[in-house]
Formats: sequence, C-alpha cells, structure tokens
Amino acid sequence: MIRKLYHHIFLIVVLAFSIALLHGCAKPPTKEVESAEQAIAEAKQKEADLYVQDIFAKAEESLKKAKDLIAEKKYKEAKQSAEEALNLAQQTIPMIQPNKEKMKAETEQMIPEVQGSLDEIKVLVAKAVKKKASINREEIQGSIGKWEVDMVTVKDQLQGGRIRQASDQLISIRDQLKLQKDTLTAVLEQEPAARK
Repeated sequence: MIRKLYHHIFLIVVLAFSIALLHGCAKPPTKEVESAEQAIAEAKQKEADLYVQDIFAKAEESLKKAKDLIAEKKYKEAKQSAEEALNLAQQTIPMIQPNKEKMKAETEQMIPEVQGSLDEIKVLVAKAVKKKASINREEIQGSIGKWEVDMVTVKDQLQGGRIRQASDQLISIRDQLKLQKDTLTAVLEQEPAARK
C-alpha cells in the first residue's frame, strides 16, 4: 500500500516536472512572426497603410505586441498576436482598391466645392479692398496664388493615382479657405460697425 502511494507520488512529480519542462522549452513563434511581417509588408506595398489605415494600424500593433511578448517569453500569446497580425494584414488587401476608388470619387466631388470657396475668398477680398477694410492684401493675395497652385497639384495627383495625397492636400486647402473666409467675413462685418 505504501509502495503504491510512493509510486503515485513519484508519477505525479515526474508528470509535473515534464509539464514544467515542456512549458519552459516552448519555442518562440518565429515562423508566425515572419509570416505576419511578410503580410504587412505586402499590404503596405499595395498601399493598405493609405487606404485601409485603421485595420492596417491594428495589424502593425498586433505584430509589435507579438514581438514584445516574445521578449517576455510569453510564446503562446505571442503566437496568437502574430497570427492576428497576419489575418488583419490579409484582410486589408481586398479592401484597398474599393477604398481608393471611393476616396478618389469623394475628392473629385470636393474639387468644385473648394474652387467655389476660393472664388468666394476673391470676392470677399475685392469687397474688403473696396470698403478699405484693414486687411493684409499682399498676404491674402499670396495665399490665393498658393491655393490656386495647390489646386493644380491636387488635380495632377489625382491623375497620377496618388489619391491619398490629393485628398489630404485638398482637405487642408478647404480648411485654410474656411479659416480665411471666416476672418474676412468678420473684418467686413466689423467695418460698418466701426464707422457708426
């Protein structure tokens, strides 16, 4: 009876030691990390970082997490993160072209709106000059010239397939025009009040 007890204890100790040894000898998931790195590189080469930014960023985040977990010797979690990075990177690829086409259409639709705002600025500047409002005419005219050149650049970028750059630049121009329009409108509204 005591022999059986010792035999069971011995088996439990050997089993526990074996499990600890196996767990301690787990290998880092280098193959999974390499696969994730390749998938992310391929997705970036196809411009996923420009047109599927949110999912692509999550893929990069998961890969970084996998590498951090490897450094902490948490190989099981690292493998899961690497696999997640791979899956996310692969998800982006079929989404690139539709997102790019959608962004191109939105940018093309925004061009007349921005051009209209630029024309409005010119009218407001002419009114301000006519009313002898206190504006920095040379600075504003310099800005108008820059925006006109930037609009040509946006159109060239669209034709050249650099949709993200065109979209970002057009949004920047639109925001600058809105700020300038608000400033000119405020100046024009203050001038009549100042004369009363």
